[in-house]
Amino acid sequence: MYRHSLHKRVAIAFAMCVAVLSIAWGFAFFAAIRLSEDRVLTQQLQVASDNYPAITTNLKAYDKVDNLPQSLQAWAQTNPAVGLYEFDSEELHVAVIDTGNEQSPGFVVFDVAQIEASSSEDWWLLLIISSLVGTLGLLGFGLGIVVMRRALAPVTQLAKAVADIDPEQLSNEDYKRIHANRYTNDEVGMLANTIEQAFERVSAFIARERYFTDSASHELRTPVTVITGALELLEQSQLTPADMKVLDRVRRATHDMNTMIEMFLCLARETDDGLYDEQFLVMPLVRKAVEQQRYLLNGKLVGVELDELANPIIYGHAQAFSIAVNNLVRNAFEHTLAGQEPIAILIKEHELLITNQFSDGDAQHTATETASHGYGLGLGIVQRLCERNGWSFSLHADTAHVVARLSW
Repeated sequence: MYRHSLHKRVAIAFAMCVAVLSIAWGFAFFAAIRLSEDRVLTQQLQVASDNYPAITTNLKAYDKVDNLPQSLQAWAQTNPAVGLYEFDSEELHVAVIDTGNEQSPGFVVFDVAQIEASSSEDWWLLLIISSLVGTLGLLGFGLGIVVMRRALAPVTQLAKAVADIDPEQLSNEDYKRIHANRYTNDEVGMLANTIEQAFERVSAFIARERYFTDSASHELRTPVTVITGALELLEQSQLTPADMKVLDRVRRATHDMNTMIEMFLCLARETDDGLYDEQFLVMPLVRKAVEQQRYLLNGKLVGVELDELANPIIYGHAQAFSIAVNNLVRNAFEHTLAGQEPIAILIKEHELLITNQFSDGDAQHTATETASHGYGLGLGIVQRLCERNGWSFSLHADTAHVVARLSW
């Protein structure tokens, strides 16, 4: 994972290139100065060799004031102290030397006019070169910024197009917002095509899911409704106790089938349609689940202890919560053997606990399945329903009990 954005990393790389070029120019400028100095010395040697044996030099010594250049005689008569003096107007450098004679000190005069005249051309050339290089550097920097922005424009455009798509509200046409065909055939174009195809597949999957959910909602509920109506008609006829017992079993199976249909449809829906923001009481749904599943305890002589330490109101999908509680209660009732201790259902402010005892023969089986996050298909569905609603579910088994915990 990079610490900086692509835009910033390209800018940093460009700045480093400019810094390297600047350092290189500095070394080149230093080398040019040394070359200029060597050129001046070479010119002076050439002048001296051309006048040989009458060698002229810019450095001369004088032991008398009268022999000094006319422009320096008035100054020399003021008895200047020993030291170095510079006369810019005459382009002369003078050293006053102590000769031991206070009345007549020595003078060494260095005429830099010829040297400065020889090197002035080089300095002007260096100044022009520096100005040109500086101007080109600024132009290059500005051009680099423009090129960088143009180079990154497709990436920025693609990132914005992807960011504008809400994954939670993905429609069938969202993939077209990528417009992969507007990008060139390079890495960005390949990335845009891949993203567009991925969004297209996801959109197609969501469309199939919605179609299936809508169709299944009708096709699956219709037979159950027919069976329920037939059961109601049968209840009005004269039935023997044995027939009523069979009819009751069919009614329970029909209810279980309807619950399972609603459960799978609830898990299949991609959007919640506002149902996951419902506000409901926990206690009525728990009592209803206990009454619906109590037939599983017939003949087991096992009681149910329902303790309400709080009366919580939670947010989520009320039907999903009812399905989850029904599965937990059914699981506890089915795995409780005859004559075992009562099943304890405890309602707290932020959790629901369902505790049941099981036989030694089931202990190893339950512990193994608990570790794999699934004690039957029903509890796996409970886990998914909790994840969809932001709740949490856990199943803990020890040597004597199984505790199912549903938290919100």
